[in-house]
Amino acid sequence: MKKILAIALALIMVLSMVACGTPAPEGGDKTAATKVSVFWYDESDVYLSSVRDALNKELEAAGVEYDNQFAAGDQSKQLDQINTAISAGSNLLVVNVVTSGDPDTAKSIVEAAGDIPVIFFNRAIGTDGSDVTFLSENATACFIGTDAPEAGHMQGKMVGDYVLANYDTIDLNGDGVISYAMFKGQEGNVEAIYRTQFGVEDADAVLTAAGKPALEYFDAGNADKYQVDTEGAWSAKAAKEYMDTNLVSYNEANGNMIELVICNNDGMAEGVVASLQAAGYNINDGHVVPVFGVDATENAKVLIADGAMTGTVKQDAEGMAAAICQSVKAIAEGKAPVDALAGLSDERFTIASDCSAKLYVAYAPYTGE
Repeated sequence: MKKILAIALALIMVLSMVACGTPAPEGGDKTAATKVSVFWYDESDVYLSSVRDALNKELEAAGVEYDNQFAAGDQSKQLDQINTAISAGSNLLVVNVVTSGDPDTAKSIVEAAGDIPVIFFNRAIGTDGSDVTFLSENATACFIGTDAPEAGHMQGKMVGDYVLANYDTIDLNGDGVISYAMFKGQEGNVEAIYRTQFGVEDADAVLTAAGKPALEYFDAGNADKYQVDTEGAWSAKAAKEYMDTNLVSYNEANGNMIELVICNNDGMAEGVVASLQAAGYNINDGHVVPVFGVDATENAKVLIADGAMTGTVKQDAEGMAAAICQSVKAIAEGKAPVDALAGLSDERFTIASDCSAKLYVAYAPYTGE
């Protein structure tokens, strides 16, 4: 009887363990228990595709459960995706906001998340200090991105130095002034604003300091002095269509050829190069119209190596992914977002001087050398 009772008790204990599950040991792997949802403003962005590939590898290597969701440029859709992910059990959100530069959007996301930490990345969550105010008031959030003006300054100096060194070759009509086109990725986007501004201003500073005239926008009737992708997609398609149209009226035969092109990103630069090549430029041993971009995508590197594109500014996709993944692991281990950033030690990373909850991944010039 006692033997039967002992067997019965043992059976009950086994069934209990099966039903309830074996409890996690003290000090278990908290990273593995973290469920991360990563939200992208769009799936087609070339640079962000590189970030996504690198981040997927980083998270998989760290043993983190994650999923990617794409908003197709629709902020309402992204907010719905975030709410659904929270309901499904995500306990850490990594967000590439659709509406860049708008702290109200970031506020809506943080309010929806409640106590769930949020890592915003790449696309700015505020302008003129509003991001600093937002982050100081929301301890569950941080931002990982780039110092927006830095790319514009770096590109502008690169353009100025190159033009100064090759002035007579670039000046096709010999009028002593360089005619340029500027392609802007998106209205209202902080990175686009600064790249558009400083890409020209800093180039002009180099030229005028050397006694040369400032750059002259090719179309005197365009007060903005840029052409923008109206879809906000920073796309090669938009830039090519603009450039194709430009070259109908502004060309070498008319004596008013566009002599230099500055683009907010490499995708638009690719579109410009395609248009120029169709018109007989930037190929073989023919005349090269200098084209500059930002991102240092693989396609841009090939174009630079082939001599079809002149230079770009490297936006470090691998560095961005590493910063995000390392922050995810630190937060999973119980650190607050601001402390997670403070614990990252990498020469590519810098905590912003105006806010300890912002981390910048450094840019670098790239000309293929």
